[in-house]
Amino acid sequence: MENRSQTYLLTVVAIVLMMGIISSDAQAQLKEPDVVESSSPKTPLTEGYHNEIGLDFMLNNFGFGIGGHYNRVLSDYTEFTFQTGITGIRDVSEQTFQSFFTGNRTIPNKYKRALGFPFLFGLEQRIFAKKIQDSFRLYIGGALGPALAFTYPYFDDIDGNKFRTTIFDPQTGRIMGREPKNDFFSGWGDGSMEWGYSGKLTIGADIGSSFGTRTKLEFGYFFYYFKQGLQIMEPFKPTEYQDGQPVEATKEKFFDAQQYFGSPQIKFTFGGMW
Repeated sequence: MENRSQTYLLTVVAIVLMMGIISSDAQAQLKEPDVVESSSPKTPLTEGYHNEIGLDFMLNNFGFGIGGHYNRVLSDYTEFTFQTGITGIRDVSEQTFQSFFTGNRTIPNKYKRALGFPFLFGLEQRIFAKKIQDSFRLYIGGALGPALAFTYPYFDDIDGNKFRTTIFDPQTGRIMGREPKNDFFSGWGDGSMEWGYSGKLTIGADIGSSFGTRTKLEFGYFFYYFKQGLQIMEPFKPTEYQDGQPVEATKEKFFDAQQYFGSPQIKFTFGGMW
């Protein structure tokens, strides 16, 4: 009887030990292997490259932009960058409406169009170089520099009252514009320029095994700042009408000039190194 009890106890212990071993093996199989670091990641310098030039395509809340850049390799993982280009600038109050019948687009209360020309000087730093394969070179960056804004009239302000004069037709009950809207290329002769600042913070990836040609995808935040502000929206509005015409003496302050313009941004870059 005692032998049977010992045999039973040993069997139970063996089963428990086997279950423990099986469980340990299963956990070991489910555990991800440690990251194997590369002792010598490839860099532009190891491949014999020191300079880069390329073309940029930007998309942000201001619209579509295009530009170019120059990079100078400072060390294995650090590059100096210079970027310039052209983008739109929009006031946060802008809302675009499109006519169902004509397809024409209009932005109520818009006073001027604005184009921005940033001149950005910055640095890019490659990160996790020893942990991520050389074909996906992750980097962070930042840049700051002067910016030039060019603003020009959104409509032909014939009477110079700084708002788009409209006429109310009591017979039809409709409000009609008396001052025509300029197209994109009209009104440049009445434009003006304003200097300010621009900057960006980014994270991106240089994709591909070759350093001779570069394809980058970049996400970040881009901004303009103009101390004097840009008057994108109408600075005044009429409060009274007489015989369907706005009364000049009754106009009051409407939109203020905007100083800061910021937006998330996606950038695609195509370049080459030498």
